[in-house]
Amino acid sequence: MMTTPAEYTASGPQVVPSFTSVDDVVSKLRETGYLADDATATSTFLADRLGKPLLVEGPAGVGKTELAKSIAAATDAELVRLQCYEGIDEARALYEWNHAKQILHIQATGNRAWEEAKTDIFSDEFLLPRPLLKAISREGPTVLLIDEVDKADVDMEGLLLEVLSDFAITIPEMGTVAAQRRPIVLLTSNATRELSEALKRRCLYLYIDFPDAEREKEILASRVPNLSASLSAELVRIVGVLRTLDIRKKPSVAETIDWANTLLALGAGEQADTKRGGLDDGLIARTLGVVLKHRPDLKTALKELKLG
Repeated sequence: MMTTPAEYTASGPQVVPSFTSVDDVVSKLRETGYLADDATATSTFLADRLGKPLLVEGPAGVGKTELAKSIAAATDAELVRLQCYEGIDEARALYEWNHAKQILHIQATGNRAWEEAKTDIFSDEFLLPRPLLKAISREGPTVLLIDEVDKADVDMEGLLLEVLSDFAITIPEMGTVAAQRRPIVLLTSNATRELSEALKRRCLYLYIDFPDAEREKEILASRVPNLSASLSAELVRIVGVLRTLDIRKKPSVAETIDWANTLLALGAGEQADTKRGGLDDGLIARTLGVVLKHRPDLKTALKELKLG
């Protein structure tokens, strides 16, 4: 694992592009089921071609994480995910030592001088690589997803800056692990707090908002092919209304897809074609819990949609 490869220079590991053009991004992502608009496709192409991390910001559920998964699938790359949360530390992001195994090894090999013992226990066999070290250690194509970076503490940003600067990690007991091939890096943020300017300067920036009605219908057609056009249109219209309400959590695209599958499972759309695509107020009211997950949001929606 511990190498300083020939491809690693003062400017960092080599960049091996996975896409040939912006149109290639659109085409390959579409094959995975991800419908990228021009801004998303262009940002993805530049992140891949320039070897720069891409900071993807936007409301929860608009497809930020899905973009990373789709890039990995489209490029036959390994997806390595660092899920950020409050209190995450270097050990969970970089690496840990398997202390229990180290102790057992010391006991099993008898009384030895420390200088001799430490050469054994500080080796790959006892190292537990976490996402950042895993991504840097891989020789093949890799997509590193640093998910919900805004949930991590400010101190974690300093660590990320260091790692994303030269794609090398120093393990005091072993030396430096340097990437041979620069991974495609995506950082996602729900904008729950402002990220540091230093981190933003390191990255390209992409904002993904909820899709417009036509794009969302296109997504539904891709993900729920059995959904009728009339039912899709009505579903997207209602979701659009819900997103304009003063509610705690606006419905995500993933929840729109879940709602479409739910309605199909309940037989919606099997009636004769109507203006509402086979939906009735009772069915909408009974299934709102698929897209709204807070009681006050449900009460607000029922009132505004005049469903009871």
